[in-house]
Amino acid sequence: MQAQSNSPVIALVSARAARDLDEDLPPLVAALRSKGTDVCVVDWDDESVDWKAFDIALLRSTWDYSMRLAEFLEWSERVSGLTRLLNPLPVIRWNTDKHYLAALAGAGVPTVPGDFVEPGQHPSPLLARFHSRYQTPEVVVKPAVGSGSRDAQRHGRNEREAIRSHVQRLLDAGRSALLQPYLDRVDAHGETALIYFAGRFSHAIRKDALLRSGEGPTEGLFAAETISPRIPSDEELRAGELALRAIPFGTLLYARVDLIRDASDVPRVLELELTEPSVFLLHAEGAAERFAAAILAWHVN
Repeated sequence: MQAQSNSPVIALVSARAARDLDEDLPPLVAALRSKGTDVCVVDWDDESVDWKAFDIALLRSTWDYSMRLAEFLEWSERVSGLTRLLNPLPVIRWNTDKHYLAALAGAGVPTVPGDFVEPGQHPSPLLARFHSRYQTPEVVVKPAVGSGSRDAQRHGRNEREAIRSHVQRLLDAGRSALLQPYLDRVDAHGETALIYFAGRFSHAIRKDALLRSGEGPTEGLFAAETISPRIPSDEELRAGELALRAIPFGTLLYARVDLIRDASDVPRVLELELTEPSVFLLHAEGAAERFAAAILAWHVN
């Protein structure tokens, strides 16, 4: 089907290592093309791409960005001057660093608590303060800039040297570390991911716990996930709405809010995915069509 004259030319932006792993791409391409849209999948770092040829560059599976953040942000800035990048550059800059969680917490959003350790800081006193503040049996160490659970690991509370070494490895690489108490209700309940298109709730999925006790960090592009559809509770939907309202950029084309429950069964935001999230189109009837309709409506606004 040929593109309609008023239909945008859309690049779905992926990465060489990810495009064959992104299960959202085939249904989204099909949904857009069924509406007469000219769409193709391109790699963000492909130097042969003429970004001016596209009306929209829609970030989908640029899942290697965390290993090349400076390069990715430079690319995002350049492409923003050539076409309409979605989500936009200010969102990407904000969301690719988990320090945004402190901003959400400051806005009253229930988040998974945690402390950051920055390059140049000595970790030992900060770790001691963390252990005195949080009494959970296990601790999560992850980089502030990371994706797909890469370089994230679950440690026993008493594994003090392993925790310190993990933090120090991140600091030595010039990366900020995030320490969080492990909320073990995720082992039975899993994560809930709420997916929104143009600010409207579309669907939700359940994701099994990703970090296994005694396992090291994932060696792949992302940790293996077990996904199934989920009907979210009213409490989870309220937490999602609170998170969306706290985003300092207004309504966005797409957003994913990842929640886990604490010991009191309160849903807390684990991550707010606004850059390149999977949106699990195969796990909800009509999701690809809803996303495609949102993209095309966004184009004319």
